[in-house]
Amino acid sequence: MQAPRRRALRLTLAATLSGLAGLAWLSSAHAADPAGYPAKPIRMVVPFAPGGTTDILARAVAAELSKLPGWNVVVDNRPGAGGNIGAEIVSKAEPDGYTLLMGTVGTHGINQSLYSKLPYDPIKDFAPITEVAAVPNVLVLNPAFAQQNKINSVNDLIAYARANPGKLNMASSGNGTSIHLAGELFKTQTRTFMVHFPYKGSGPALTDLAGGTMQVMFDNLPSSMSLIKAGKLKALAVTSAKPSPALPDLPTIAQAAKLPNYEASSWFGLLAPAGTPPAIVSRIQQEVAKALGTPAMREKLQAQGAEPVGSTPQQFAQHIRAETAKWAKVVKDSGAKVD
Repeated sequence: MQAPRRRALRLTLAATLSGLAGLAWLSSAHAADPAGYPAKPIRMVVPFAPGGTTDILARAVAAELSKLPGWNVVVDNRPGAGGNIGAEIVSKAEPDGYTLLMGTVGTHGINQSLYSKLPYDPIKDFAPITEVAAVPNVLVLNPAFAQQNKINSVNDLIAYARANPGKLNMASSGNGTSIHLAGELFKTQTRTFMVHFPYKGSGPALTDLAGGTMQVMFDNLPSSMSLIKAGKLKALAVTSAKPSPALPDLPTIAQAAKLPNYEASSWFGLLAPAGTPPAIVSRIQQEVAKALGTPAMREKLQAQGAEPVGSTPQQFAQHIRAETAKWAKVVKDSGAKVD
């Protein structure tokens, strides 16, 4: 009697395990099915501190997506190492569409040329979803410092820097960001020297710049805009090839300082871990593109100096490859390196 009972128990256990496995498979299939997506909250990792442009754009997109039925997008700030900490977290996350990265030109265009070793591969470890926005940088100064030293133009700043090498503190949102590289490119082309101080995002860097600890910064325009309008920062020029519609009276650095080869703009975009189902990548892209295309969203971002994009995954992948090649040359020419 014992043997039949043991066989019966084994059969019951096997059936139970099989049923549990089937339920797990169905749950996984449901999670990967765009018709049932999302079935739980989505985490959007921002690899910089709150208050910067990456954070501003992420929260704007998350708020719009969270208006959709069943969507709950939560922003998770993971600053440090020029965006590498947050990017690494996402690169190693489950590729199920529930962990996304608000990547930047730094994390996916600059860092692999600037750092001797990265904890992730910007191309192989990610599935591009969409470029969210293109953003010019803006050259800003502490107003009291600018007034005290009669710096009212880019050429005034160059003259001061050449007369006072090493006495200018240049803040950035972190090593490898476009904010950092915009400054390095400026130093190279103007033959000046400023001491670089990397922060864990634009927010804390701007606090010190407005407070006077730092004197100069090449910040993303959206995160500086309110401080410029409030008179807490003095803007001299934008780093883009063309003037920004958000601040039409500001010249470009190329125009103001007669540096025709100077251009250092930023971009921001959503990425998922490599292996995320294409159907889910497509679903997210479509919803983000719809949000970016609404008049209210476009007006909101453009007022801050950001130009909404909403490209396809294929277009974004091509853009990342092109930007990687472009910034590799900038890094090489500037001599900038981070170990």
